[in-house]
Amino acid sequence: MFRYFVRRLLQMVLTFFGATFIVYALMFANQDDPLQALAGERPLPENQRQALTELYHLNEPFIVQYGYYMQGLLTGDFGRSLTGRQIGDMMADAWPVTIKLALMAIVIGATFAVTTGVISGIRRGGPFDTSTLVFTLVLLALPIVVLAPLAQLIFGIKFQWFPATAGRDATFFQLLLPAIVLGSLVVATELRVTRASVAENLRSDYVRTARAKGLSRRRVIGVHVLRNSLIPVVTLIGVDLGGLMSGAIVTEGVFNIPGVGFNLFRGIRTEDGPLVVGFVSILTIVFLVSNLIVDLLYAALDPRIRYE
Repeated sequence: MFRYFVRRLLQMVLTFFGATFIVYALMFANQDDPLQALAGERPLPENQRQALTELYHLNEPFIVQYGYYMQGLLTGDFGRSLTGRQIGDMMADAWPVTIKLALMAIVIGATFAVTTGVISGIRRGGPFDTSTLVFTLVLLALPIVVLAPLAQLIFGIKFQWFPATAGRDATFFQLLLPAIVLGSLVVATELRVTRASVAENLRSDYVRTARAKGLSRRRVIGVHVLRNSLIPVVTLIGVDLGGLMSGAIVTEGVFNIPGVGFNLFRGIRTEDGPLVVGFVSILTIVFLVSNLIVDLLYAALDPRIRYE
């Protein structure tokens, strides 16, 4: 287990540097005139342009700019965005609301998917199973750019069941509709995987043996089937965390939530390279750590799995 943990940490380090290098290279290649994009249609004085160019090392080659960025990142300094704000302060403001939104989305999506998937797997081929399959097909066919404004229009504006927007200090209720919309990104996949896993485990030899020993149906499903069926679902939850963060770009923009996705979208639109790379670097760390935790949870869910 220890050697596996060390090997994964080394892989995480290589992945982190590779991801930040690729993102920085993409931002560098995509930059046309970030200073003018920041100023908009207003003319930018030459002396101010020169000062900003030297401050952000825009006159240096790409590899030198990346070296300056990594030097600051490894020392805990994320630098300044092109607007002059400290990126660390922007992260401190944005991360709490995004973490709250993502956790709510994960809990809502996983709870609904696992519960519905277990029932659907037990009643495979019945009306409930058919209805859930149709429901997942509809969710898969609706992209987040359609689902988010549609949910806002129907449930936030027309019926007024939920607040149409949420701000920086949003309450649980204000974040509930965005969390449901964001959680819908993972519901379809997790539900189908849970259904297939439960249906497969119900036909396993150990289930037939447990039933032959006289164990109740509830114990067989709750203790034996569910525990083994959760292994692929736990894997998906770790992987889906990255998908939720990317989906938050649209969701936070639609519901006016000043979180990580909102800042990323603004940074991409204004060609603010330091801002985009800073937030993506932290997202990369979150994604790598979550996947490491998921891998280590395998042994807890199934003692037959060993890392040698």
